[in-house]
Amino acid sequence: MSLVRRAVPEDAEEVLRLRQVMIDSVFASAGPSSTEWHAQSLPTVRGRLADPDGDFAAFVVDHPDRPGALAALVAGTIEYRIGRAGNPHGAVGHVFSVATDPDARRRGYARACMETLLDWFRERNVLQVDLNASAEAEPLYASLGFVRKADPSMRLEL
Repeated sequence: MSLVRRAVPEDAEEVLRLRQVMIDSVFASAGPSSTEWHAQSLPTVRGRLADPDGDFAAFVVDHPDRPGALAALVAGTIEYRIGRAGNPHGAVGHVFSVATDPDARRRGYARACMETLLDWFRERNVLQVDLNASAEAEPLYASLGFVRKADPSMRLEL
């Protein structure tokens, strides 16, 4: 039996806690960031976790030593873009918030969650999956088949 399960609305606070672990890890040089946004985000996360047929999924592993806590989290979404060669239906998966609780690392939890998320994408005929990789996590993603790409991305925050 797999340790990985799909997150449910009751996991929302722990999902946000692990997202914060990921944020603080990726942006460690800036110091710990504020968690004030968690209260505003909580209802939205609960709602998204309550929709098993939606375009968002989070897969988790329960913490083996702390009942009610999560050891690992992987979240992803499916976005539609007009099709193209190699992806005629235009479904694009995005992986984000890959995080493992610091005291539960090096046990294969993130890999197991990633494999489950990738299966979820495949079941939905997603032919392309994108993610942003930290240097620390890049070996995991490469072992799953991800490759670096030239990225001319730009962003506008409104």
